[in-house]
Amino acid sequence: MTIKQPINRRQFLTKVGIGSVAVGIGAIGLAGCQQGHESKSDGQTDHTPKPDSPPNPKQAGEQNTNVKHCLADNQYDFYGKHQAGIITPAQRSIYFLVLDLHTDKLDDIKEVFKQWTQYAARLTKGDNIAPYGSNPHVPPVDTGEADSLGAYGLTLTFGVSPSFLQKLNLTDKKPPEFSDLPKFPRDQIRPEYSGGDICIQACSDDPQVSFHAVRQLVRQARSSVSMRWSQSGFLGFDSGNQTARNLFAFKDGTANSNTLDNADKHVWIQQPDWLKDGTYLVVRRIQMHLETWDRTSLNGQDETFGRHRDSGAPIGQSDEFAHLDITAKDDEGNFIIPEISHAGLAKRSGLQLLRRSYSYASGIDPKTGQFDAGLLFISFQKSPMQFTAIQSSLGRVDKMNEYITHIGSGLFACFGGVKQGEYLGQKLFE
Repeated sequence: MTIKQPINRRQFLTKVGIGSVAVGIGAIGLAGCQQGHESKSDGQTDHTPKPDSPPNPKQAGEQNTNVKHCLADNQYDFYGKHQAGIITPAQRSIYFLVLDLHTDKLDDIKEVFKQWTQYAARLTKGDNIAPYGSNPHVPPVDTGEADSLGAYGLTLTFGVSPSFLQKLNLTDKKPPEFSDLPKFPRDQIRPEYSGGDICIQACSDDPQVSFHAVRQLVRQARSSVSMRWSQSGFLGFDSGNQTARNLFAFKDGTANSNTLDNADKHVWIQQPDWLKDGTYLVVRRIQMHLETWDRTSLNGQDETFGRHRDSGAPIGQSDEFAHLDITAKDDEGNFIIPEISHAGLAKRSGLQLLRRSYSYASGIDPKTGQFDAGLLFISFQKSPMQFTAIQSSLGRVDKMNEYITHIGSGLFACFGGVKQGEYLGQKLFE
């Protein structure tokens, strides 16, 4: 089935996050599973084990079985006005991959994107990129680890960088604002998490489905591209439209002031023609120093964010969605919301963009012996300047900087959506 369920204003703001943005820690909520328990009456198969059936390791009780099938059947159309995975409510997992070109031949890359278009349309339906052949003596076209899993709401979003245009001699089509991100205050960008020519964002409610999709796309384009860097990420399972928490335990996606109706103003590009109905994607790998944070008092944590950790409400209030008044002062004339708090600085910027970030945990940092964990920050905006202006301010004085380090960075232009019979990037390549 294809998801076309309306969401209300609070759900949209919580799950997608257009609004006054806190660039450093901006995770978003999960697209909830709303189909309910499956039954034979709705035409679906009853997968409950029979008494004489061997136990199924995938089934850990009736509730898990129902959730699995509810999510497994979710689908988002690949074809449309905009690429999916941008304003789509956030799924539970992401696999984000950046690729380098190995050719400067435009015809070769056109064929890659044509093939990717066909494969993406199949993968987002829960299908393999090709059926199994009849010859068992040759490798299958599809690697098969997602066989029978379902689509799990898979979306695939593609973007290209300024270096992509340069390598293919397409700089005459480069918009003036489309240049590599500058170095921001306090950046400690590592080359192993930066740069690249093409990005693929795969999101779904099953991490194996996300990884499988990217694996197929790369495998079929090996002669033209190589992998540069990647990052997997996750969101907590949202039950009951609760705002998701980041690894610092604070609710994220609360301070959002606009709805989907404002996307034309803040997200979607109109010019040049090859980017019409597309957007700019910023990715930042933000390492969170969890051990340092865990030694900080609760009051100190609240003052860093400008919000109460338990409720998510602005300091001094109890409602998570109460107005964040950056001008309010206490009886002694001090700002109630600290001026250098994360939420306070973000509110003062007055700028808006769309966030679609995920938490990550990648083992142990060999340099420190501490967790290598944090935020894969992703934002979509109509102009890169929306991000650079905000981050320039946050990088200088944000109290959050005591607890985070930006170590990866990239800027990509995401094409508009694809019509049936066309392919990704067609207006750029032709």
